Amino acid sequence: MTSTEKEYLLYDSPLLKASARLHEGRVKVHFKGPLSLLPAMRSAAVMIDGQLPASAGEQISLSTWLPPAPSTAFQRFAKSQVKALFGMRTPDQVTISITEECPNRCVHCALPDSGRRLSLQPDVVKDLIEQILDLGTTLVIFDGGEPTLYRGLPELVASVDQRAISTLFTSGAGFTLQLARRLKEAGLYAVNVSLDSPVAVEHDAMRGREGAFRDAMTAAENALSAGLLMDIYVVLRHQNMEHLREFHQLARRLGAHELTFFEVVPTGRWAKKSGVTLSEEDHRRLESFVQEAGSPRIFSVPGALRSFGCFAGRSWMHVAPSGEIYPCACMPKPWGSIFKEPLRKIWQRMGSLCKGEKSCPMRNK
Repeated sequence: MTSTEKEYLLYDSPLLKASARLHEGRVKVHFKGPLSLLPAMRSAAVMIDGQLPASAGEQISLSTWLPPAPSTAFQRFAKSQVKALFGMRTPDQVTISITEECPNRCVHCALPDSGRRLSLQPDVVKDLIEQILDLGTTLVIFDGGEPTLYRGLPELVASVDQRAISTLFTSGAGFTLQLARRLKEAGLYAVNVSLDSPVAVEHDAMRGREGAFRDAMTAAENALSAGLLMDIYVVLRHQNMEHLREFHQLARRLGAHELTFFEVVPTGRWAKKSGVTLSEEDHRRLESFVQEAGSPRIFSVPGALRSFGCFAGRSWMHVAPSGEIYPCACMPKPWGSIFKEPLRKIWQRMGSLCKGEKSCPMRNK
């Protein structure tokens, strides 16, 4: 290691010490200790070793989906990954849909508006956050509907302490520069700006609202101006695979820290839609593109699922505006309600779902 290469401590225990450094702009991970010999540890390292970071300074952000290191939150995350080697589940990532309110009508929405104008009250959300932090959660995601329309959002963000990071999904509607700055001051870590096409008219058609693309671009700029990490979040379907390069080029022009690709799930409004999921050829094309693309870094959720299996109910959990608990937003089958029992009981019961599937169960129907 040269004198200019900074080393970042990722995890430190008697059984495992992990650190990372940057070499020619890419992450190099180093493990020491008895647990470093486990094959599962080597497999986990593949997800970050040799990859571009989201950002690096005094701390390194391996991804907008992970806490920065070194930090209390990242140490907790790394500990949960070690526990997972021995079959102990942790809800690392919990998404809270705080409101149904939304100006869009996305044709592929997994959780369409029930028509009941549901939202979770602030005291309920704060209690929920405390419960999930006690369970070991290190990523709290605020979602909707459109969460920027929720009055008191900065107060909710501020209730996430140093044990975790908080991020926000937005279509861009309502994500003003003033709000972005307030959220940054409250402790928000990153913003995921949803994008369905790099072509404005196509994106607006998917979102069911003219001007949605313009709002998304403005939100991306506002997030960066406020000093937040910014991720462009793309729901891939067979029909927009032709835009892979354009998505990446747009993310680069905007100055995004990361570009995330997710595969559409035929649920919600698209429950009976056929021909939208990715073919085997699409998956190969995606994998090849991710390997060849440069900055900004790309996180391929389909690739992660193929390597590690479905995360729903294993390390992911979703809270709906009704208070119902799902394994993830794309698997809207309630396992309980936060209004009827402690979240810990629901999480424990959800363990029966985990069978190590290498693809989303909802796509296999």
